[in-house]
Amino acid sequence: MPNDDVLPGVDESYWMSSSDSTRFAPLTADVEVDVAVVGGGVAGLSAAWELAESGRSVAVVEADRIAAGVSGYTTAKVTAQHGLVYDRLRRTRGQEGARLYARSQQEAVERVAEVAGALGIDCAFERTAAYAYTLDSDARDTVRAEAVAAREAGLAAEYVEQTDLPYAVAGAVRIDGQAQFHPRAYLLGLAAALTARGGTIYERSRVTGLTEGEPCRLTTESGATVTARDVVVATGYPVFDRALLFARLSPRRELVVAAPIDADAAPRGMYITDDEGKRSVRTAPLADGRRLLIVTGESYPPGAGHVGERFRRLDAWMHERFPAAETAYRWSAQDNDPTDTVALVGPLHPGARHTYVATGFGGWGMSGGVMAGRLLSELVNGRRPAWADLYDPRRIMPVLKEAPALLRQQADVARHFIGDRLRPTHVDSVAEVAPGEGAVVRVHGSRCAVYRDKDGTVHAVSARCSHLGCLVAFNAAETTWECPCHGSRFDVDGAVLQGPAVNPLEPRTLDS
Repeated sequence: MPNDDVLPGVDESYWMSSSDSTRFAPLTADVEVDVAVVGGGVAGLSAAWELAESGRSVAVVEADRIAAGVSGYTTAKVTAQHGLVYDRLRRTRGQEGARLYARSQQEAVERVAEVAGALGIDCAFERTAAYAYTLDSDARDTVRAEAVAAREAGLAAEYVEQTDLPYAVAGAVRIDGQAQFHPRAYLLGLAAALTARGGTIYERSRVTGLTEGEPCRLTTESGATVTARDVVVATGYPVFDRALLFARLSPRRELVVAAPIDADAAPRGMYITDDEGKRSVRTAPLADGRRLLIVTGESYPPGAGHVGERFRRLDAWMHERFPAAETAYRWSAQDNDPTDTVALVGPLHPGARHTYVATGFGGWGMSGGVMAGRLLSELVNGRRPAWADLYDPRRIMPVLKEAPALLRQQADVARHFIGDRLRPTHVDSVAEVAPGEGAVVRVHGSRCAVYRDKDGTVHAVSARCSHLGCLVAFNAAETTWECPCHGSRFDVDGAVLQGPAVNPLEPRTLDS
C-alpha cells in the first residue's frame, strides 16, 4: 500500500496553515446561558453570532478547535449555485420551493459580505461568478434546463458555452453575484466579535450528553455541564439524533489538492462538474501576487480505501488541465448528503421545544451554514422565516420522491453492518500488519483495528465503531480509522476525530 511520502503536497489545509491557531479554554465548571451551541464550525459560529446579535447570552462548546473541522477543510465557495439543483427542486418542491431555496442561499452570500464588512474581517472576500458545467454534449439540454430553473428561482443565471477554464466545456450554467473567501479568517473574525459581545467559546470540550427540558442541560467529557433554555446541535453529523436523521444522511469524503498558479493563468470564477469523478475548481489570492489553484474531487464514502490512489489521480488531473506549479497542499473534507437534496435545519425532532439541529449541507456548508445560523436564530427568537418549512427536519417528503435515495442509503449501511462481519478479516494475524499499515484482525474471536507505526509499535483498538457498531476501515493516506456507515473517524489509538461518535474506540491488549 503506498505510504504518505509519495503523495503530492503537504498534508495540510491551506486555510489552516495560513491562519492563526486558537486557544480557547476548555469547559471545567458548570455554566448557564440562554443558548448553548454544540459545534464551532460555520453553522455553529454563525448561529452563535446571530443569537448574540439578538441579545441572547451564548456559549459555543467545541470538541476540538473551532473552525478546524469541515469548515477548515472546505473549498470555501459562498454561493447559491449548488450544482444542478434548481431543476430538481422545482420538480420535487415546486417552483416556490426552488425560489425559497435560492433566496435563502443568496441571502447567506450577502450576509457574509455584510458581516465581513461591518466587522472589518479581512477574509479575502471576492465576488465572482459560479459555474456548473458539463463536458458531455448530450447533457446540454439538462444544463439548459438548469439555467432556466435557476433564473426562474430568482438568480442571475444564464446558459453559456464559453468559460475561463483552459479547456472546452459542452455547456454551463453561469450564476453571477456569488463569492469565495478564506473560511478560517472569516470564522475567527466572527469568533472574536462574538466573545467581544460577551459570548463564550469552550474548546477541547466534547459534549457527551443532552437532557431536554426547561431548561436543557449538556454534559461534557470533563463532567462540567452547560444549562441553557435552548440548544443548537451543529456538529456536521448530529451527535444527538433523536429523530433518526442518520437514515436520511449519507456521509461522503472528498479530496483537495492545491498549487500556486500565475495570476494571469488563473481562471476567473468558481467551477464544478459531476464529470470525471466530480471536479471543483477555484483560486485564492497569495501574498506573492500569484493565485492558489484549489481542485476538489474524487468523492467516495468513508472507509472505501485507495485514498492515496485517489489523491494521485486528482493531482494528475490538475496538472494535465492547468499550468500549475508543484503541488503545495493536499487535504480532505467530509460532508453529509441529505436524501432529498435539502439541508435539515430546525427542531431536533418532532417533540422538540428547545433543541435544534443543522446538518446535511451536501457539500455546500458555507452558504448553508450561514443560512442555518440565521434561520436557527429566528426560530429561537420565536420567528419563522418563509423558508423554515423547506429546511424543517420534521418534513415528510412524498414517499416516491425520497424513498429511492433513502433505501439506497439504508442498503449501504446494512451492507457494511452485516456484510463486513461475514467477510474474512483483512489479514490473518497481527504479524502480517506491516509498518505504516493498518488492518482489521480477528484476535481471540473479536475483530481488532490494528495499526503498526513506522517504528514497529502496534496500536490496537476495537474495530466496532462506538456510534452504532459498524466495523471501521483503515485510511492509509490519512492514518485514520473510518466508519463506512455514518462517517465517524478515529486516530490509531481510538480517539474521536469526527462524529457522530462521541466515545473513543475501546483499547485492546494483544498477546506479546
